[in-house]
Amino acid sequence: MSNSVDFSGRPFHFIGIGGIGMSALAYVLAKRQFPVSGSDLRPNHITHKLESIGAHIFGKQEASNLEFFRPQESETVALNSPEKLAATINSKLPQVICSTAINTNNLEYKAALELGCPILHRSDVLAALIADYYSIAVAGTHGKTTTSSMIGYMLLQAGLDPTILVGGEVNAWEGNARLGQSQYLVAEADESDGSLVKHAPEIGIITNIELDHPDHYDTLEEVVDIFQTFAKGCKTLVGSIDCATVRDRLQPTISYSLHSDSDADYTVTNIDYRADGTTALVWERGKALGVLNLRLLSRHNLSNALAAVAVGRVLGLEFGEIAKGIATFEGSRRRFEFRGEVDGITFIDDYAHHPTEIRATLAAARLQARPGQRVVAIFQPHRYSRTLTFLEEFAQSFGHADLVVLTDIYSAGEPNLGQISGEHLTAEIAKQHCQVVYQPSLSSVREFLIQTLRPGDLALFLGAGNLNQVIPEIIATLREPAKATS
Repeated sequence: MSNSVDFSGRPFHFIGIGGIGMSALAYVLAKRQFPVSGSDLRPNHITHKLESIGAHIFGKQEASNLEFFRPQESETVALNSPEKLAATINSKLPQVICSTAINTNNLEYKAALELGCPILHRSDVLAALIADYYSIAVAGTHGKTTTSSMIGYMLLQAGLDPTILVGGEVNAWEGNARLGQSQYLVAEADESDGSLVKHAPEIGIITNIELDHPDHYDTLEEVVDIFQTFAKGCKTLVGSIDCATVRDRLQPTISYSLHSDSDADYTVTNIDYRADGTTALVWERGKALGVLNLRLLSRHNLSNALAAVAVGRVLGLEFGEIAKGIATFEGSRRRFEFRGEVDGITFIDDYAHHPTEIRATLAAARLQARPGQRVVAIFQPHRYSRTLTFLEEFAQSFGHADLVVLTDIYSAGEPNLGQISGEHLTAEIAKQHCQVVYQPSLSSVREFLIQTLRPGDLALFLGAGNLNQVIPEIIATLREPAKATS
């Protein structure tokens, strides 16, 4: 693949444009008036939004999509030399953008190669945008989306009008991206495929480091290598020293911690974790800055907020401006997102798919749950490789749940080698937890929950796959009791 991005006006064509990372890039490029097109097998609200701002969307990933870029016959007739014809064809060929999910057998990808289109990884485009702005890039195994969204929102509320690209949808800018008119760009930087090393922002943030993608990395040491390379490319590195790996292996320029005795640059005291949010007194190098109020729950989100405070101070914001912005941030979608309530049952959707994330999210749910209220965890494991690698850790992650419901593994394109299954994981969790149920399909999950959920339950749907599709179906059925018994 090429890695040289052309911002002179040459078209961009995305194979798989509807993905959360690809669509954010496409949105910013389209809003910057570049010709943008793309294909996706499943049109959705994101592709519809891209169409509304001028992107051309193909509903299939076929070789014929590239015919869209060939000169019309009338154009070629007017050209009186092979050299002019070749130059015209070349200028109209798009830069084709792919993610790691697109393999070399993809027919559209093959057609792009045969035509001679420049082929770019999505991280190449993000790296070029990061280089084009005063950029703040948020990396880390957990908390990237919330932290980058919070920083973007904070800068927006402070009047700095940032460009934002994140891995989740945020109501404040009605999507996963916005184009600002200032020099600032806030971006979520992903380590899953090793492409993190391409980014060299003004400010880099590392929230924590764990092994999360055993499909790409064999050991934690390989993950650390990627983050160390990223850290070297950051002019200023902000890092959480509550993560021992960040503290010991990266030595951030600016540190933050939830422990007041940690000698971090930014710490907190007087912490109050409540069912409706979190409050803490923030300290900057031994000096009290003021009280931070946060709508988001639990310690992991307070840590994310402290990263945002550190970035705001690097940019010269007064603490009052920072605190005002953070106080009204409501989070991004699929991060402890309230989806509805019916018959006294509360429905929450969360992207958590790693054992550490599941424990943190269930701790937040337990904090919010009223006395006597059941926390029902409904989990769809994501990827065979992750489920197998972290089998023991997953088994110990559901301690805060009263009832655990599992379904089969969402493959995310991985082949099933027969080494692990949702039923196998259920059996391992059952060794640690007395209330665990396996439902093999989404339809059986839906029917089980319709019959099992009771008034007062907090139903928490966990996973990075398509489990959340059943939430509106369950809510609709419970609102019409006749359907539930028909």
